[in-house]
Amino acid sequence: MQLRPLGRTGVQVSKLCLGTMMFGDWGTKDHDESIKIIHRALDAGINFVDTADVYSAGESEEIVGKALKGRRDDIVLATKFFMPMGDNPNHRGGSRHWIMKSVEDSLRRLGTDYLDLYQIHRWDPAVDLDETLGALTDLVRAGKVRYIGHSTFPASTIVEAQWLAEKRGRERFVTEQPPYNILVRNIENEVLPVAQRYGMGVIPYSPLAGGWLSGRYRKNAQEGPMSEARKRLAARFDLSLPENQRKLEAAEQLAQLADDAGLTLIQLAIAFVLRHPAITSPIIGPRTMDHLESQLAAADVVLSDDVLNRIDEIVAPGLTINPAENGWVSPSLQPAARRR
Repeated sequence: MQLRPLGRTGVQVSKLCLGTMMFGDWGTKDHDESIKIIHRALDAGINFVDTADVYSAGESEEIVGKALKGRRDDIVLATKFFMPMGDNPNHRGGSRHWIMKSVEDSLRRLGTDYLDLYQIHRWDPAVDLDETLGALTDLVRAGKVRYIGHSTFPASTIVEAQWLAEKRGRERFVTEQPPYNILVRNIENEVLPVAQRYGMGVIPYSPLAGGWLSGRYRKNAQEGPMSEARKRLAARFDLSLPENQRKLEAAEQLAQLADDAGLTLIQLAIAFVLRHPAITSPIIGPRTMDHLESQLAAADVVLSDDVLNRIDEIVAPGLTINPAENGWVSPSLQPAARRR
């Protein structure tokens, strides 16, 4: 599989990154089967693996650790912190207190003494960004972390973090992990141009839009998308909402476009993300071996300009059909911030 530079780090990563959110209690509960899927991805040329402490409450990291035994040095391993890990209010967020504990927990579960990429899962406006950067800098200088990144940061905070790193002698964030797919294109407005300006790697998640671009949700489908797991994300999947009806209509048109181009919808969706010059490596998140194989098949697909132009007609550049999927909502829009 073709390798691409991870920003300006000098590290080379596969053009697809294996996401592991679906390994463990949230998805494939059989550890042996999960490990087989991981090994198949590695054998196909993927050398970039992304996980997070919160995935199945640490179980995903444990599975990844088992799968990478004997192969660790050949893999660029990334994990994330920030999301709540239990009821303790200090076991979450971007504080030095939590970062120093969470990194040790992740290293233990992953069975390694260093992380190639350690990412904050979301921006924490309640914590001084320099507090977070200071703690992460100490981890890099201690050799526990090679590089640091963030996920779903607004463009203004990306700029602030780069400024802080230069002004105060901190390690700088070298990657951003945003949501990005044909139906969720908001980051084309500012996040992607800012990442390019600072030479950052971009490793977007959800290239299949949570299944909307897998061919799973069609107008004539017998079952709607409201599985038990998705009821927690009703704003994104409830078909009674007009914005989700618009997504369904777009998915229908995209499926026809893929068929006309001799592709599967999955290939069209992943190839679209791969084509943007700011993108390093989209994160695929298979739950089964069949899922993995269908997504690997997109790695070498190159969309023509005609197909890209047609995609832009279906979903305009910079547009997210359902804003609930942008991943970040400004705290300034919360009711408490708007009341006089």
